[in-house]
Amino acid sequence: MLKKLLLGTIIIVLTLSLSGCELALFDPKGPIGEQAKDLILISTSLLLIVIIPVLFMSIYFPYKFRKGNTKSEYKPHWEHSTKIEIIVWLVPCLIIAALAYVTYVTSHSLDPRKPLGKDEDTLTIQVVALDWKWLFIYPEQQIATVNEIAIPVNKPIEFLITSDTVMNSFFIPRLGSQIYAMAGMENRLNLMASEEGVFRGLSANYSGFGFSGMKFKTHSVSDEAFQQWVDKVKASPKVLDEPTYQALTVKSKDNEVEHFADVDPLHFKKTIEKYTGVQNGQ
Repeated sequence: MLKKLLLGTIIIVLTLSLSGCELALFDPKGPIGEQAKDLILISTSLLLIVIIPVLFMSIYFPYKFRKGNTKSEYKPHWEHSTKIEIIVWLVPCLIIAALAYVTYVTSHSLDPRKPLGKDEDTLTIQVVALDWKWLFIYPEQQIATVNEIAIPVNKPIEFLITSDTVMNSFFIPRLGSQIYAMAGMENRLNLMASEEGVFRGLSANYSGFGFSGMKFKTHSVSDEAFQQWVDKVKASPKVLDEPTYQALTVKSKDNEVEHFADVDPLHFKKTIEKYTGVQNGQ
């Protein structure tokens, strides 16, 4: 009876916890996402070595040594077991050692600044966090977008990330690795999509009233489809000049996708420098 009750409780809890979840981290679409998933699974598996026995004992021991169980052996003067001491010290030490090794290795292999290919083969996208929207600038293509990007499949992408407002966090769960966007600073994140699709991007750091609508779509497409998308953006009647940009900096919620056919090639650099005093010669 107890086993059936426990099993039913576990099934209900898991069902409720997983209902409506996208589980994007466990369905990666790129090499960085795959490594991040493996890291999560390895870390969780190591922790379960402790968690599962503890959960089992928290139910088994009270049941076995309950007052009404007269068949259990009674040892009122028992106080030491070498076997138990070895287990409770050795197992956690081994787990910590394994986690330390995994952490050291992945700190280098998953370094967000680590290039995924040669510079000439890498597409650069500049990212500016605004209230509450994302501005993307393609310096090589001389275009810009709001809340939408397109990337060629199997092509290394280098995101240069900053903020023109409060600190934020740039995250595309299926591609892996989130990184902070901070005013006056440039962070770098290298990602790659290994298959075509539309992947959700979001802000992973609360930044105010419109935070929930600070989302964007990442279109992973073929080289031909990417060029068609670029041509589509270049056909837009809008350009990202200074008045247009100032309008974008105004706080807005659930901002629509926008395309800009032209942009100042130094816009990203100027956005950073205005917080460092370089523009004013300070």
